[in-house]
Amino acid sequence: MKRMGVVAAIVVSLAVIGFTGCASGPERDPDAYFTIDLSGFQTRNQVAFYRQWDDFFITFPDGFPGVDFNDFSRVTIRAVAFDAYGEPLPPGDSMIMVTLIYDMGGDQRGPAEGPGPNTPLKEFNVGGSMGTVHTRRGSRLTLNREPGGILFQNANAIVRYIEVQEITFHNR
Repeated sequence: MKRMGVVAAIVVSLAVIGFTGCASGPERDPDAYFTIDLSGFQTRNQVAFYRQWDDFFITFPDGFPGVDFNDFSRVTIRAVAFDAYGEPLPPGDSMIMVTLIYDMGGDQRGPAEGPGPNTPLKEFNVGGSMGTVHTRRGSRLTLNREPGGILFQNANAIVRYIEVQEITFHNR
């Protein structure tokens, strides 16, 4: 009798998988990507940060024609930290924090940790070994609309300047 129950459970499980599929979300083109052209943006704060958690915002233009951000499941963001003399600091944890923002007129910081309703990505370790956002694989995120901007903060008081080098949305 137990054997029949186990067999029935396996058959039901296979049927459910067959009808619903194994994917946890919509199918996405694994080769699709979009890199924001940063040439028209100020990519480095002009005034040195003077305390920890100072802000450097980049506001995106209204609309990226032909880009559906719902198609992307990952983002790669690369930035370099500089000291007070303009010398690059070695990459490390707790140096640069980044927050992706939907509505620049709304909550720009989000919850203390993790994504929020207006902040689909918050990553504390840009360039550090504990973070993934700066890697080729990037950080996983779920976008339900086009982002309006991005916030960079110095997570360490030694960081006086941040220079953004890349923002790429992708699926790998």
